[in-house]
Parts: sequence; structure tokens; C-alpha cells
Amino acid sequence: MDSSPSSATVQWPAIEVGFSKRPPQIWSSPLLDGAAKMVTSRRRRPAKVGERRSVFWATLPSFAPPSPVSIASSIHHPPLPTTASTTDRVFNFAAGPATLPENVLLKAQSELYNWRGSGMSVMEMSHRGKEFLSIIQKAESDLRTLLNIPCEYSVLFLQGGATTQFAAIPLNLCKPDDDVDYVITGSWGDKAFKEAAKYSKPRSIWSGKSEKYTKIPCFDALEQTPGARYLHICANETIHGVEFKDYPKPASENEVLVADMSSNFCSKPVDVSKFGVIYAGAQKNVGPSGVTIVIIRSDLIGNTQPVTPVMLDYKIHSDNNSLYNTPPCYGIYMCGLVFEDLIAQGGLSDVEKKNANKAGILYDTIDGSKGFYRCPVEKSVRSLMNVPFTLAKSDLEAEFVKEAAKEKMVQLKGHRSVGGMRASIYNAMPLAGVEKLVAFMKDFQARHDG
Repeated sequence: MDSSPSSATVQWPAIEVGFSKRPPQIWSSPLLDGAAKMVTSRRRRPAKVGERRSVFWATLPSFAPPSPVSIASSIHHPPLPTTASTTDRVFNFAAGPATLPENVLLKAQSELYNWRGSGMSVMEMSHRGKEFLSIIQKAESDLRTLLNIPCEYSVLFLQGGATTQFAAIPLNLCKPDDDVDYVITGSWGDKAFKEAAKYSKPRSIWSGKSEKYTKIPCFDALEQTPGARYLHICANETIHGVEFKDYPKPASENEVLVADMSSNFCSKPVDVSKFGVIYAGAQKNVGPSGVTIVIIRSDLIGNTQPVTPVMLDYKIHSDNNSLYNTPPCYGIYMCGLVFEDLIAQGGLSDVEKKNANKAGILYDTIDGSKGFYRCPVEKSVRSLMNVPFTLAKSDLEAEFVKEAAKEKMVQLKGHRSVGGMRASIYNAMPLAGVEKLVAFMKDFQARHDG
């Protein structure tokens, strides 16, 4: 189906135009980039006083420009578009920034120039104006609904990526001499552990490095440090494709569980009350890059180390409702649209079922290939989001990636640190994308297995 907007001739009001002797100018509608056919003016002499020049017109999309409405009515949040075409888009298997729901992109496109009659784009709004306040407040409300976040938890929309939180966590939760525990199941857990050493005394109580990060430990076997302030995990390792299916419990009542959920955030229901802190970069599952979301139990706020930079102080951001300084406004707006979409899908239980189905199809193809494709991760902890795999004939991997790209399936090359391939199949990856990938995999095997 053609994804270009249907067109109709729209007659614009007569305009008196005077042309200078500059080169021909390009006239276009300001509604949407690429939405109008350009009208090229010819070089003309300047208009005389009182002279009326001919009317110009353009072929525009059949939708009309939004009519002026009051700011109060602009706070109404209309539903997302329900249909879209993928004929001119690729299936993007990137690990992040990653694919976004097409109906979310279409709604953002339609609101780009004039957000709901406000007369300005979200990118132009004051972050302290009532228009943007309605956006960020609704985004938080919808996220609380999706994850059933208890009222005693604060939700913060921050910047700096999850990597910045590697420092913010110890700076906010402990003192320099405090012990903290880390379970290291991949590269991101390892990076968090190393950063924490600058501001606390971290201890790696388990590491999967010796087995190339293909497992998650038995929780009963973890030797947690008595008196540790927190236990840190990375809930889903994007690079290695290892995902916690359940979560360890801290050894003492005074210790809290902290989780980096960047690559499986909002992909399934989570009991937030089990955690002291959840943090996530938005660019995998819930928005574009530039937004970092922190969910923190309120009693953990306000105990920062003296050296903590103001922008890493959770209390500063909580007291100011994530508006201490200019936040990533457009990114937060996009996250809000994604939250609306997830709610419209039936919530995270339904989303998880879709994700399990997609991952099952892909893993079944790998496991059923008689060794042509291989996934190194232990089956019980395979990620529903990031599926790493290799070919038995490693010299074919570059050809696999190249041929897939020709079929409009991109970003399948594995992370530079591990090689092979990786298919990231986040919430927004449609079932059709996974089905096309497995069909290609079977065809590729048929042509090269022998």
C-alpha cells in the first residue's frame, strides 16, 4: 500500500506578491516536510503599487491545517493513528536507538508544526508553560499506569543515558566507604561496577565473564555482602542477550535492589515494589535517545554524597518535577506517545505475549537450523529483546548482513565486542519483521548449507 498521503487541490487566498530580481524562489507549505509539491516562481519585475499578481496554488495533502483552538482545548490528547504502511520503511533491528511504532511516528509528524492548536511545535515550547506541563504530566501518569508504580515512588525524566546513572546510583544511595554488591551478567553490568568504584566500595558477587556472559546465576548461590547498601543488576544485557526472568532478593531489609532496565523497560509487567531504583535509557523501547527514566523509592532520595554534582542529585530533580533545568522536551513528548500506544495495546501483559511470540519464532528458527545458526545463551535466560546468533561458517556472516540489508532488514550486525549477528526485536518491531527475517534465514541456509 502506498504510504504517501492522498492529494487534493487546495485553493489558497489571493495574495499580492512582489518579486525581486533574485533567482527563482521555492514556495512550499509549512505544514509538513515533503507534504506539498513545490511551486517554483519565475523571475519577475517588482510589482507596481496597486497591481494584483496572479494567484499561486499548490497540491497539498487532503487534510486541512489545524484550525485555531484555545490552549485549554489543546490539552486534550487525541488517540493515535491506527493504520500505517511499511512499504517505504525498512525493518530496523538496531539495538538502540531503535525502531519506534509507526502510528507514534505518524502522530508526531502530524503534530510537528502546530501541536494541537497551540500555534507552536513541542520543540519550541517553554518547559514551564502549561502546554508542556500537560505533556510531561500525562507521560508520567501513563507510565505509572503501565507499570502500576506505587505512590511512594518518584518518576524522574532525566538526561545523560543510563551510563550517567552508573555514577548517580552510588552518589545518591551510599557513602564512599559503603559496600555495594553487583551481579555482572554482561558488558553493561561490568561498566556500572567499574564506575561505582569511584564513589563506593563495590563487590562483584558473581560474574559471567569467564563463560562469555551466557548465563545468570542461581540466586541462592549468591554470597551477598553483609551490610551492603544495594544489590545492582542489569535486567537485560543488550550486547549478550541475557535477561533476568526473575529477580534476586537483597539479603537484608536495609539493602535495596537496583536495576538497569534500559533494554527491556516496558516490555513486560514488573513489580516495582521489589526495587529501590529502576533506571532506563528510553532509546530501546519507549522513545528516542536523549531521555533517561528513573523510578526511585522516595525515602531513598535526599542522602547524596557532598561531591554529588547538582545534575546527578535525585532530590533536586524530584523537588522540581524533572524541570530543574530544560529537560529533553521533545523526547519526553515522544515517550508519552509510546506510553499511550502501549496502553492502547492492552497494557504490558499483552505486550509481553507479543514479544514472547516474536522471540519464540526467531529462537525456534535458530535451534531448528541443525547448527547452521547458533545462539550461545542458555535457553532459560535468553532475552526476548536482543537475540545474538552466529553462523557455523563465520565467513558467511558479512554476506548474511549484506544480503539482509538488500531485503530492507538493517542493523543485524552484532556488537563489535562479540561479533556475529544480533536481532533486536523490541516492542515496536512488528511480527511481520520477524517473520520476514526467519524466512530470509531459511532461504540463506538453503543456499549456503552444503
